[in-house]
Amino acid sequence: MVRFRAFKATDDEASCLKFIEGHRRVLEIFGITMITSAKHEWVHHDNTYVIIVESLDDGRALGGARIQIADEHLALPIESAIGKLDENIYKQLDERKPLTGELCGLWNSKEIAGFGVGSIFLIRAAVALAYSLNLTSLFALCAPATVRGGKKTGFDINIKLGNNGQFYYPKLDLIATAVIVDNLRTLEKAEPAIRDLVFDLINNPVQLRKETSPKGDIEIKYELKVTV
Repeated sequence: MVRFRAFKATDDEASCLKFIEGHRRVLEIFGITMITSAKHEWVHHDNTYVIIVESLDDGRALGGARIQIADEHLALPIESAIGKLDENIYKQLDERKPLTGELCGLWNSKEIAGFGVGSIFLIRAAVALAYSLNLTSLFALCAPATVRGGKKTGFDINIKLGNNGQFYYPKLDLIATAVIVDNLRTLEKAEPAIRDLVFDLINNPVQLRKETSPKGDIEIKYELKVTV
């Protein structure tokens, strides 16, 4: 059993550092040492919220994701990642501020790879958290493995950026896809069953659920209630 625990970054520095260390180890496996979402300024950012995946046996960090709300204090990771490649990202953000943000820093450990934690369940939980933070839209920059899960949860490929949404990032041999959900309050583009699951998390942010994953069932204890 694992726990998905949400909190405001500035309320729990120790858990932020645990998140950062786990994310760093995963990135190193892929030979990635420089990535904008892995920078640490967000730890002291009032508009950043974290979901950390923890082992209920020993408290180890097994994965996580962040919702960073767009403001004038800290650039979103997607701005820093692709702004020099396509300035349209700034226009898109300006059109949606202050009720927009980014799903970023998504990762899961090798130990739970294949259970869909990073590619399926964390995306759904993050969308539910973004809704609870009163956002109306959400940006993300996805690795190939997470694009499908994002589309099922209501994200569209942001074809007005890059090459039909695609960029060589964070290395020239890796492709990242910019996605966006502009109807966060309704999620009408999500698959109906997944939309229902997300709204169940919105309405019941604290719950225990048995989820079906590619590797079999996994029990997840959701604790997604945060103080805005």
